[in-house]
Amino acid sequence: MEPSAAGNGGNINNESSFQFQTSTYMQKFRLYETLSNFYMIGRNKSRSYWRVLKIDRLDPSELNIREDTTTYTESECSELLRRIHEGNLSTGGLKFVTTCYGIVGFIKFLGPYYMLLITKRRQIGAICGHNVYAVSKSEMIPLPNSTVNSSINDKEEIRYKKLLCSVDLTKDFFFSYSYHVMRSLQKNLCTNKPDQVLYETMFVWNEFLTRGIRNHLQNTLWTVALVYGFFKQATLSVSGQNLKLILIARRSRHYAGTRYLKRGVNEKGRVANDVETEQIVFKDVSDGLPTPITSIVQNRGSIPLFWSQETSRLNIKPDIILSKKDQNYEATRLHFENLVERYGNPIIILNLIKTQEKKPRESILRQEFAHVIDFINKDLSEENCLKFLHWDLHKHFRSQSTNVLLLLGKVAAYALILTGFFYCRVTSTLRPDESMAWPSSDRDIDNGEVSPPKYCLNVNEVAYRLEGNYSGDDNVANGNHSVKPPSFQRGVLGTNCIDCLDRTNVAQYAYGLAALGYQLHTLGIKDTPKIDLDDPLADELMGFYERMGDTLAHQYGGSAAHNKIFSERRGQWRAATQSQEFFRTLQRYYSNAYMDAEKQDAINLFLGNFQPQPGMPALWELASNQQYGSIFPRSLSDGNILRQSESPMSARNDNQGKLTNSTMPNRSQGASNGLSESSPEISTCERDIAYSRYTPSTPQRQLFGHVQMDRCLGSDHIFFSEQGDQYNCSNFVDIDWLSSSGNSCEDEQFERSQVLAGSPAVGHSTENVANGILGEITPSTCECGLTMKGTQQMVSELSFANRPDTNILEQFSDSFVQWINNGQTLRQ
Repeated sequence: MEPSAAGNGGNINNESSFQFQTSTYMQKFRLYETLSNFYMIGRNKSRSYWRVLKIDRLDPSELNIREDTTTYTESECSELLRRIHEGNLSTGGLKFVTTCYGIVGFIKFLGPYYMLLITKRRQIGAICGHNVYAVSKSEMIPLPNSTVNSSINDKEEIRYKKLLCSVDLTKDFFFSYSYHVMRSLQKNLCTNKPDQVLYETMFVWNEFLTRGIRNHLQNTLWTVALVYGFFKQATLSVSGQNLKLILIARRSRHYAGTRYLKRGVNEKGRVANDVETEQIVFKDVSDGLPTPITSIVQNRGSIPLFWSQETSRLNIKPDIILSKKDQNYEATRLHFENLVERYGNPIIILNLIKTQEKKPRESILRQEFAHVIDFINKDLSEENCLKFLHWDLHKHFRSQSTNVLLLLGKVAAYALILTGFFYCRVTSTLRPDESMAWPSSDRDIDNGEVSPPKYCLNVNEVAYRLEGNYSGDDNVANGNHSVKPPSFQRGVLGTNCIDCLDRTNVAQYAYGLAALGYQLHTLGIKDTPKIDLDDPLADELMGFYERMGDTLAHQYGGSAAHNKIFSERRGQWRAATQSQEFFRTLQRYYSNAYMDAEKQDAINLFLGNFQPQPGMPALWELASNQQYGSIFPRSLSDGNILRQSESPMSARNDNQGKLTNSTMPNRSQGASNGLSESSPEISTCERDIAYSRYTPSTPQRQLFGHVQMDRCLGSDHIFFSEQGDQYNCSNFVDIDWLSSSGNSCEDEQFERSQVLAGSPAVGHSTENVANGILGEITPSTCECGLTMKGTQQMVSELSFANRPDTNILEQFSDSFVQWINNGQTLRQ
């Protein structure tokens, strides 16, 4: 329920506060043992708050944990430990075991439970006073004492322990006691979620390991939520002002794994290599002063189709196998529904895979992905349809006349216009021993799920009006810029290539660079939102994304990322670059062929995807993806084990449930005609291959838009390249304009980008941007196309916070103005 103008939401003003719980959090612990129990003593940093946890050691098969609800002083806690020691002198007394900084979780293989602890940590950053840490050392401690007998297979138990320990917590795991680092800044400041719920989100990798203790205690005081991915923070000096730049990558625990063993989508709509990237920029101000802060989120993930590649020790580029098991694209629909739930609309797809190959590999997925987007868009309203750009980055990079980073920057500017980014000012009275708490429940969502951006916007607008800080558009129109209202991100740009590693990372850097210009401009650090590729800031940010790309590539692919474009940008010697790329190719091949199977087993064990059972086959005796009695090939995605389809080819046309004007399609009875185990597959090893599942002989130009074109009475609303490359296409950006400017389009890109960052609009909420800059979405004769009439009316609708400026309009072509007003591109 959203608060009304007369409700409690009026207490929230322009300077959003990091509020704190009345209870303090603990961040340092000492573990003691007696013959029958472990005792963990936790305290806060100021040593004013002490608690005791008791863990039973006598029953190896059960996890028995009790928490003393008493809050002790340091002297009281010392007295308690002394009495425990004296009471156990006959069995050896109380012994110190280790100092630790949080419980990672508990796990059981075939024998007793084990406790995983963080025994060393290091600070890697801080977000508005909230420290973020990485794990420096961890330890796994068996719960039962040496006198407790357990009839287990020691050989298998030891192997399971070794397998779990191969998940190195000291590499790329991070956490925070007081900041919910598993969520974006916008979600943290706009919605309140209990800690128990936060542990169940997709980016907390030890959700399974902490499930037992969280269920016992109904709190998270003793555990830490580990996020896996990348975290880097640095202080930059721009225009004489210091600012903090933070780059965070959060890897999803759903459908997680290694390169060839986790591809595509599973039956729940989860994709492989799903990573959320957040770029946070804020001013480095004195303690107690409001901190202006901005954030932009983007996403990467495997192409959401059922496809696979068989790991091969003889072929460095295995064939791509496209499965035809999901005739109604239910899993793909689920994936996009999940993206809308996480980020809102619009969902913008930047697909970078190859369009033409001598032997079809990537191009098979390229065309099928275009088809499924087209298929889903038929049943979505115009404003909610998936926006896409299919653009062969590899081909354009090989062209000497193309500046790839510059063109990707133009795409980024378009995407930023559609989604906006997050900005607000926060105040913090953080003390070192306190934890973050978000707006209290009476200001939050009450017994319902409301998307964070909508909730956030309404609460803040109400707050500004009540506080007298903001009076709507008239405030800006009258020249009052004393208080800059917040802005919010709605929607997300999702980028993919085949692995979502190398090409994807280049595109994410281009998007991050474009966003950084707007972030600095909004913070008042730069006069314009433009950052040239030759600017030292661009090179510094490139270092951030290059390091992130290498880290994510090691996690998923087994080697550092291929960075040819970055190396060329720096002017690195081509021979050295080729040598480095060749070495990384070999390293990735070796890892995929010889190391990934065991790595996948370890991930499955850590995440609880496989739980050992006495009398059942061991994990290493199964295929890596064989779980819970379901047997399927190692390299295929989970969705291939679903029920058969009654009519694979006809299911697409029969009673599949139309998706009309909904945010995303609802699953219907067509789901019963789900994935067919017996359906054939399309493999790249076939000579006469069908490029599309349903249109093997369709002309190239018609392939990606024939359904909408027919319904639009011939209106070719999808942009294709008219310069000999009909495989590049988009429904929201002009391909010819994107590619025609070559290396000379930098000024044009900057001028057009002013639509987002022009001075009248900067600092407005996303709603103001949507209503003022983009104009209202105009219904068209095509659900995913645009009407061709009323051009002059559309031009007149283009405004900046209700302040039309004809001088600005003259900078743009008619088709661009139409796109701004409608959210998609029209035919010129």
